Amino acid sequence: MDTRTKIVATLGPASESPAVLEAMILAGVDVVRLNLSHGTLASHIERLRAVRAAADHLGRVVAVLADLPGPKVRSGQFPAGGVQLVEGSLIELVAAVDDDATSDDSRISVDYPSLVTDLQVGDRIVLGDGAITLEIVEHGTTAVTASVRTGGRVQGRPGVHLPSERLRMTSPTDEDLDLAQVMAHEGVDFLAVSFIRSADDLRKVRAAVAPLRTRLVAKVETMHAVADIANIVEEADAVMVARGDLGIEYPLEEVPHLQKKIIRRCVEAGVPVITATQMMESMITSPSPTRAEVSDIANAVFDGTDALMLSAETAVGADPAEVVRTMVRIAGRAESEAGYRQWASRLGKVQRAHWADGADRIAMAITHAAAMAANDIDATAILCCSRSGRTVRAMARFRPMATLVGLSPDPATTRALALSWGVVPMSVGEYETTDELVWFAVERSVRAGLAATGDTVLVLAGAPDRGSGSSTDVLRVVRVA
Repeated sequence: MDTRTKIVATLGPASESPAVLEAMILAGVDVVRLNLSHGTLASHIERLRAVRAAADHLGRVVAVLADLPGPKVRSGQFPAGGVQLVEGSLIELVAAVDDDATSDDSRISVDYPSLVTDLQVGDRIVLGDGAITLEIVEHGTTAVTASVRTGGRVQGRPGVHLPSERLRMTSPTDEDLDLAQVMAHEGVDFLAVSFIRSADDLRKVRAAVAPLRTRLVAKVETMHAVADIANIVEEADAVMVARGDLGIEYPLEEVPHLQKKIIRRCVEAGVPVITATQMMESMITSPSPTRAEVSDIANAVFDGTDALMLSAETAVGADPAEVVRTMVRIAGRAESEAGYRQWASRLGKVQRAHWADGADRIAMAITHAAAMAANDIDATAILCCSRSGRTVRAMARFRPMATLVGLSPDPATTRALALSWGVVPMSVGEYETTDELVWFAVERSVRAGLAATGDTVLVLAGAPDRGSGSSTDVLRVVRVA
């Protein structure tokens, strides 16, 4: 079963071989994620090139997203084999004095110098992926005492999640900016910015990679980001609902509602949105997902997410390609039940400050008209010709039933459209007139098997001779002859 919801898969030791990578792409991966929190910069550059080679070999359009680490707080090293933290026990937390500081079941060192000063009684501390939680119960001069609220085994140097309103470390870090510059020059399609608090954090990364226009994904995982979501959506090229850290910042029962609100705002604005974290966590080791995971994926599709993201499932899982195939089946089935036909009327008058200039207002209006017309005439396909991809993203927010084809002469734009819901990205040449552009768009779609003789298609385009930045102001109904 095909899916119009896009699949983002994380590359790792289990999936970096050419055979497995190609199998994942054939299974339905649209975007490959490189997690820069793990591995060397050189290894990520090699993986980026491997994805490009695999996509070329298969004749597929695949985008690459590099996920910046953000500010990381970690504990000192636990003994080999780890230790068991018992629920109800007390444990001391101290600031690590050097890189060799260690931790055990009675005392955890944390590489955050102002730990004792910043924490307060009642604060919740989370270790690793959220399975182990501590609560500060006593404040001393050189240490704080915490009660283990949720116990478990801890090993290595797990991350330590401190309340974001206390954290003095900000995003992007200097390391983030350095990594962003290198990966942007290597040609990565998206940079995901971790632990942002406001739209200003995105602007810092944008300035660091200038004059390159690498697209930025805002990872919404803090209370500050949720509070500034309107401005973040305005500034971002895409948004990620990072449910793992949101579930640490907020009570767990709040996360599904935050997910729905963030997705709705992004769809209305025409900004691609990714739903991430533990989508099919059980398939790291199991051959099939749990029923709860299947429902979770379907509900994200019903919410309107553009993309679903796999993390450890494909990075270190037992069968990365099968995970992708399973997610595609679940998403495809959910799409058949989604009420997309109602979206055009609901979104038609939604406006966005970022789209407020004349050219963008025309694009917003013409895509709304195209969505209504496509339903009225039962169009087979909607062909959007766009240099920047702006019109294609505006069209995708209506979730049209017709096949949505995004055509661009810019290879970077073509790859970036792989993240937008329902878009079939396609390269098209440079043409001198709108008539030429329309004709070749139809011809290209017919050759790709997306339209056939007798079909009715809509073509959205602008005048090629007006150059980059000109508005899409032509909507044509074409009967394929």
